[in-house]
Amino acid sequence: MSYTIKEVFYSLQGEGFHAGRPAIFCRFSQCNLWTGREEDRATAICQFCDTDFIGTDGQNGGRFKNAQTLTEHLLQFWPSTSVPPFVVLTGGEPLLQVDSALIDALHNARFEIALETNGTKAAPKGIDWICVSPKAQSELLLIEGDELKLVYPQPELMPNVVEHLSFRHFYLQPMANTNTSLNQKHTQMALEYCLKHPQWKLSLQTHKFLGID
Repeated sequence: MSYTIKEVFYSLQGEGFHAGRPAIFCRFSQCNLWTGREEDRATAICQFCDTDFIGTDGQNGGRFKNAQTLTEHLLQFWPSTSVPPFVVLTGGEPLLQVDSALIDALHNARFEIALETNGTKAAPKGIDWICVSPKAQSELLLIEGDELKLVYPQPELMPNVVEHLSFRHFYLQPMANTNTSLNQKHTQMALEYCLKHPQWKLSLQTHKFLGID
């Protein structure tokens, strides 16, 4: 199977359980909840995405003919030979493309594999860390994993709807908006919810505060 990659870059994980951890980010093109085109946003299932995942024209993006060539491409961005590489497979929706062949190739190269997904597709076995970020009005198939990260608020998908699922960690992440005052409101709402419901932890997009990718 070939893979279509929007971009690859090395940075710090900015949110959730692994916040602050160095990682290679591999952003897959395409998503099943939005085309990525602004003219389609109003009719998309997910209308608040702030990520460009169209095409292969991002930094270090491209089309890779098989799992081995993509693995070799990713490996060149890891700066250490003594610490096993850590990769975050993200998107778009990576499970439109991620398969067992890629998981095996990455593990053979000593990668620890994290996945960020909307949870609407089944995941191949062997992924080391699964983070699901469910979206309202979509069918959630991945109902267990390591981390559930809910963008908040989603009036049609509030935390009580998913708090019973089999995840090790539960995070609320304030919904991002170009309106600063609305961003502050969402952050305050998420903070207050976590204080009242201590099953949930607050996830902030620290990479935006730091001005890094």
